[in-house]
Amino acid sequence: MNPVSAGAGERETIPYCDNCDDPAVYFDPRLQRHLCEVHLSQDVERRVIDRLARHGMIHDGDRIAIGLSGGKDSSVLLSILSRVIRERWDAELIAITVDEGIAGYREETIQSAVSLTKRLGISHHIVSFQSLFGTTLDFLLTAHPLRACTACGILRKKALSDAARDISADSIATGHNLSDAAQSVLMNYLRGDFERLLRDSSRREDRGFIRRIKPLLDVHEKEITLYSMVNGITGMLPECPYATTAFRAEVRTLQAGIEYHYPGASLRIIEGQESLSKQAKKTVRPGTVGYCASCGDPCSGHVCQACGLLQNLNK
Repeated sequence: MNPVSAGAGERETIPYCDNCDDPAVYFDPRLQRHLCEVHLSQDVERRVIDRLARHGMIHDGDRIAIGLSGGKDSSVLLSILSRVIRERWDAELIAITVDEGIAGYREETIQSAVSLTKRLGISHHIVSFQSLFGTTLDFLLTAHPLRACTACGILRKKALSDAARDISADSIATGHNLSDAAQSVLMNYLRGDFERLLRDSSRREDRGFIRRIKPLLDVHEKEITLYSMVNGITGMLPECPYATTAFRAEVRTLQAGIEYHYPGASLRIIEGQESLSKQAKKTVRPGTVGYCASCGDPCSGHVCQACGLLQNLNK
């Protein structure tokens, strides 16, 4: 850290990168290090590449569907994968954007997704709740505003899966980061939902479901935000108007507080969940998978979550 003049009679310490002489843009509290724009970017990319290789997420010949919302996480994911895959694997990337139908919000993020795919030269498909389910999220939630994120998550997952199946994708890559994943684990614990807690959707033998991969799982949300800023990937975008009603919003505050006071806690939460999932595979038989009576998708019940949700909301 080098001191510089801050004004008459004052001196201020400005942090510099621990790897070079450039000003730092990020401090990693877990490893106690400062990183500049270049070294932050390199460090994020290294962790993404390492997770891809360590978990065998990509293979030559794969066709990978990228769930591209247009927000910072999925946009950073697409930007990194578009480069590292060309350098390391003979695989194809196709971006899929789901338009849920959220007025005053989705238009801007979709345009961001369109601009990014054009800039990167990536094939881009846009599907909508309106075309798939005959309605928008806004209309569905008129009488159920507090169920917004639950309904959206279930229907968006089906929309993305259907679109990925239509293009014969081998896997679906999503922009879930370390902070998101830690929050999900905590939510499953708090709900007592141990089936979800122990679920591993990254297995290739996924019993009819398309394999899902999460290359950003070793990267914090703050690091992704900074990566997006310093590399000019996305600008300021609106926040989903339904986000404040979600249970996740409360858990996000809890997770952020834990990480602040105990740096590295989020990583340990994920490592613990992955360990539990591996142990469960040895002792718990997978449940019987059938097919949805309504849409034909693989599911564990009579109807899949999406069809069941639509039936209940339309009552």
